[in-house]
Amino acid sequence: MKDPVTAYHRLLEDGRLAEASAEALTEGQRKRKLMFGERPLSVALRPQFLTRKRADQAIAAADGVHAALASLERAVLKDADLRAELELEPLEEQLAMADPGCSSSSPSSRLDSFFSDEVRFVEYNAESPAGMAYGDNLSEVFAGLPVMKKFRKLYRGTFMSTRHRQLTSMLRAFKQWGRQRKPVIAIVDWGGLPTAPEFEMFKAFFESQAIKTVICDPRSLEYRHGRLYAGGVAVNLVYRRVLTSELLAKHEETRGLMDAYLAGAVCVINSFRAKLLHKKMSLALLSDPRYGRLYTAGQRAAIRRHIPWTRRVTPELEEEISRRRETLVLKPNDEYGGKGVILGWTVEQAEWDAAIGVATTQSYVVQEAVEIPRVTFPVALDGLRYLDLAVDLDPYLFDGRTRGFMTRVSAAALLNVTAGAGSLVPTFVIEGSA
Repeated sequence: MKDPVTAYHRLLEDGRLAEASAEALTEGQRKRKLMFGERPLSVALRPQFLTRKRADQAIAAADGVHAALASLERAVLKDADLRAELELEPLEEQLAMADPGCSSSSPSSRLDSFFSDEVRFVEYNAESPAGMAYGDNLSEVFAGLPVMKKFRKLYRGTFMSTRHRQLTSMLRAFKQWGRQRKPVIAIVDWGGLPTAPEFEMFKAFFESQAIKTVICDPRSLEYRHGRLYAGGVAVNLVYRRVLTSELLAKHEETRGLMDAYLAGAVCVINSFRAKLLHKKMSLALLSDPRYGRLYTAGQRAAIRRHIPWTRRVTPELEEEISRRRETLVLKPNDEYGGKGVILGWTVEQAEWDAAIGVATTQSYVVQEAVEIPRVTFPVALDGLRYLDLAVDLDPYLFDGRTRGFMTRVSAAALLNVTAGAGSLVPTFVIEGSA
């Protein structure tokens, strides 16, 4: 099979086709409100291509690591000393230890990776994996690009949809929770966020499946007489997009949701128990051989193959971390969107050492850098240009099984749309020549 990337780029040598495709990308995103704040989600004019073989490699890697994470969760629930390694706040721990009423703490989750010769997972999003509705809508835009239509005459393949899997996992958890028969969904996050268009996409999708849905700020939720209300509407299934740490920072204003959860009056997806593994310290508990007893032989093999060296930052490691600046990354234990992440090779030694000093007094992990693949993408910015962009590959898991991918591309080494770096592109799995 010829190289799909080369074939796609060759199609774009037709100037009229390229121009029509760029216009379709812009107009399609505008119509579907595929924006992050004021920015379109994608300026790249090509999907990320995965061969079936590489897709299966990524799926096997994610499923294997997730199995190890499930073993870790069972262990930390039983062992208070091990749980202390995660450095939970007292109320975080109270919420995490409460029975969520369903078998999975995280019915949907996402493992973020870079895939060069091998898949290497650098983070686990157990609380609120975003991007599914964005990704599905973006896939539909790309499927309609003139260049993509021509490409699909050359290659067979598929975009992997995920929002229906998100709903299926939510309804499965709701059925297990079992307090009420008919779900009424509340999509919960702060008002005025740049991700608001995705909430509207999910609302439209849920309602297309005949499920009443409201979008609300957690501060508007009220727990009274054994039920949770969102603007006067009784809800029983919360699609929680707001993070636990953010709720606790405004505890008195947001306690309605937490009180209802602790009382078992509402099914929350993902549950507050998801916080256990959402902490970045969870990867340290995977990669540190002192905890190898927690995992099966197969899980240990998956960890060795796919998890980079990760440790809690302690004063004892300060000298080693300083010496290895060019190959290490510092990360806060409990942040998101790239906040507080420092890539050692991008800063001077004095700044790195100062950051280590801060990290030893707070809750941080240090992680070995992994190879970041850079791939040429056509980019629609003031005409068509070809740029070498860093690319990640982030498998979505539903009830522990990989069923889709998010892909981000960026000129910067830190790939995070929330942080203002990069674009989303849909992932197209190529099955063979047409």
